[in-house]
Amino acid sequence: MTVTSLMTADELQRMPDDGYRYELVHGELRKMSPAGNRHSIIALRIGAKLLIHVIANDLGEVTGADGGFLIIRNPDTVRLPDVGFIRRERAVVTDGFFDGPPDLAIEVISPSDTYTEVEEKTQGWLRAGTRAVIVVNPRTKSARIHRAGTSEALTDALAADDVVPGWRMPLSEVFD
Repeated sequence: MTVTSLMTADELQRMPDDGYRYELVHGELRKMSPAGNRHSIIALRIGAKLLIHVIANDLGEVTGADGGFLIIRNPDTVRLPDVGFIRRERAVVTDGFFDGPPDLAIEVISPSDTYTEVEEKTQGWLRAGTRAVIVVNPRTKSARIHRAGTSEALTDALAADDVVPGWRMPLSEVFD
């Protein structure tokens, strides 16, 4: 009989840097494959545009792909969106993982992601209380916004005005 021990968020935080990124899903450690150049460029473009808007309007904080969110406890789940946004009222800067979900999570599908994995992650964000999840698909040059119980295509721009007032990024800037 094999006994598998579950990892905690604290144990994940204390792991030595081995050059990989990890997520924790219900206590199970998941190694993330390097995403590739196009993925990185798109995620950074989105994060930069969002950060500029958030700072200019004092709306909160923006996180990058290394910003972990502890969204479930016992067993722990720590997820890392490609870009995250936390409203000013909730924003707490910490050296550890943010305790709770982002208000907006943006996921850029990487070459190694399956659609099933992306859907699992999207639904996990929403169950944890994330108000909106934007999924950007470089393969099809498209994007969708997901909210609890709904999903719709974003046909001309990334936007979630009810979460990040006034922020808008034309898809032509995302995929240029």
